[in-house]
Amino acid sequence: MKFEKEYITMKNIIALFLLALLIPHTSFAQSSHLVRQGTATQLHVNGKPFLILGGELGNSSASCAEDIERIFPQLERMGLNTVLVPAYWDLTEPIEGQFDFTLTDKVINQARKNHLKVIFLWFGAWKNSMSCYAPLWFKENYKKYPRSYTENGKPLEIASAFSEEVFQADNRAFSQWMKHIASIDKEAGTVIMIQIENEIGMLESARDHSVAANKAFYSPVPETFISYLQKNKKRLHPQMLKKWESQGYKTSGTWQEIFGADIYTDEIFMAYHYAQYVERMAQTARSIYNVPLYVNAAMNSRGRKPGEYPSAGPLAHLIDAWHCGAPSIDILAPDLYDNGFTDWVAQYHLHNNPLFIPEIKLTDNDGVRAFYIFAEHDAIGISPFSIEDGSDAPDNMLVAGYKHLNELMPLITQHQGKGVMKGLLFDQQNKERILDMDDLILTCRHNFTLPWDPRATDGSTWPEGGGIILRLAKNEYIIAGNGIVVEFAKKSEKAISNTPKALGEDGFAQAGSNEKTTTKIQQWTGSRCGIGSVDEVKINEDGTFKYIRRLNGDQDHQGRHVRISVGDYKTLHVKLYEYK
Repeated sequence: MKFEKEYITMKNIIALFLLALLIPHTSFAQSSHLVRQGTATQLHVNGKPFLILGGELGNSSASCAEDIERIFPQLERMGLNTVLVPAYWDLTEPIEGQFDFTLTDKVINQARKNHLKVIFLWFGAWKNSMSCYAPLWFKENYKKYPRSYTENGKPLEIASAFSEEVFQADNRAFSQWMKHIASIDKEAGTVIMIQIENEIGMLESARDHSVAANKAFYSPVPETFISYLQKNKKRLHPQMLKKWESQGYKTSGTWQEIFGADIYTDEIFMAYHYAQYVERMAQTARSIYNVPLYVNAAMNSRGRKPGEYPSAGPLAHLIDAWHCGAPSIDILAPDLYDNGFTDWVAQYHLHNNPLFIPEIKLTDNDGVRAFYIFAEHDAIGISPFSIEDGSDAPDNMLVAGYKHLNELMPLITQHQGKGVMKGLLFDQQNKERILDMDDLILTCRHNFTLPWDPRATDGSTWPEGGGIILRLAKNEYIIAGNGIVVEFAKKSEKAISNTPKALGEDGFAQAGSNEKTTTKIQQWTGSRCGIGSVDEVKINEDGTFKYIRRLNGDQDHQGRHVRISVGDYKTLHVKLYEYK
């Protein structure tokens, strides 16, 4: 008996040993995940923080193997580290129950050849509200896979989120596709995130008015949502709180009884049910290949009302409905094509939502905008849309910006979430920002506020200027970016009201003046801040600096400011000193 006991124990030891061998392997296979650092949420890839310097392909650019082979080398030359690629349900399951992963394989193989990571976008039941990427066999069988309806009974080219048959068909294809990705990618970890659906939402009507949707709408609000509102009352989005408050913070009743009878209540209702649909998809993804998941939103801009934009998508004012309905989704992400960039990104960088911009209009300004969001909003990444239409020339502004950000990545990721970085973004209307850091006042401006470049005053439209200010220690800063100028002063120094005359590029007064002044001169007190040194540096892979050159004299206006010219990305290491 004793021998048998020892034999069983030995079998257990061997089993535990084999299990221990498997554990690191499984951990390694999970190549990407989200990690909290201070107030920031960062994406880690292969054990290191990773900023997505991305680009999204045009909607049809991944539907042809030859196009994928042609485009991906261009993306590497552009300095991207990540490409966002649609995965089309209609091409994945062209015949019901028969799956074709040829395009998915081509994307992953080309990404590996060109040193790119991949974020796949599942174009399933909905893309920009519509069900245009559903297979024809799905579209034709509208009795089995019902549509959404408007108030007057008009059927829409939008599959109903209230149909179990719709969900099962979508989820079945999604799960088979995810299983295929897991089977070919768990070792390499090329796929680092998944977007579920695309710009989900209702058009023409704020909500679905099908029979099933109406039944849910006139039923009591689910207890899970009521509990969420009660538990998070102090941190609800102001618009959600106002809607709930308008009906006296009721804790039971139908959607109209809880939130009032208007299209904005329709939108809340629809958002919660879209979120529940997506949550089930997310659980499928988590069970197969557990990479970070997000959903993207078309903006509620230009004064449009629900139904005039994709109503009920993962918009900022609906974040509570989405967080309650889809807790497995990591990020609600904005697609940005309108003016007011700084205001939009501020809406999406919330205490409960990290900032990732999966789509933005492709412009020369995207590079400086990336600098701004990584520093100001601890962003995870940015991705201009239809990236293949951009230039891969080394002097292209996005290419140059991505190259510089790739170099800065170790430094940025090291300091995100610690409250020591600020982002700058300027244009012709928003030219200045005043920062209060320690006992210093930093006056930051667009470089064209110095009228030394002819483009500043010849009527040219100013390109955006932007960058990063990182406080390393007292009187020590990193300033990086393009098209910015920064002045440093002690707070006590700024309090003195003596205003110097405007100075030219040589540091002399622009013009003499014989005007007499009756202003009483205020007596100087306290110390001043001076620029000790400005060095252009390169950032090494470990975050240390490599000296390139000293900038002094004309390059820092004889010690008056630190500047980086428009169109010239640089990283500057600045040391200050104090004197009386």
